Amino acid sequence: MSARLNSAQPYALGLFRIVVGLLFAVHGAASLFGVLGGAMGTQGGTIPAGTWPGWYAAVIQLVAGGLVLLGLGTRGAALVASGSMAYAYFDVHQQVALWPIQNGGELSVLFCWAFLLLVFTGSGAFGLDRLVARRTTGGGRSATEQTPIAA
Repeated sequence: MSARLNSAQPYALGLFRIVVGLLFAVHGAASLFGVLGGAMGTQGGTIPAGTWPGWYAAVIQLVAGGLVLLGLGTRGAALVASGSMAYAYFDVHQQVALWPIQNGGELSVLFCWAFLLLVFTGSGAFGLDRLVARRTTGGGRSATEQTPIAA
């Protein structure tokens, strides 16, 4: 059973990346364009352009979420997204109370840790990172086939 689950790991990771990236990008789109109910607290509106930190966070959410969704530059985009969610938690939520359940920061914490996981795991299956890596390594062999595995 373990071998079968291990063989499915890249596909599960790829699906995880797609869902997390999509959810993050949707938050940014809602805040920037007023779609899907708009920004929180605006009753369907948007965040005014250039306001700190909300507008910049929304841009990060849309761009980084889109890149993670596509699996393009996943590790870098996930690192920026994770950092932005850590900032959101410590700057906005933790001022209210210590624990996420008390301060409404559960979503920030979950996004932060989900993106941090993607920093270390990469894009998994279904990502454009694999196509780019395959194209740049040449010879029809993938980058993982050319890289020796150390113990």
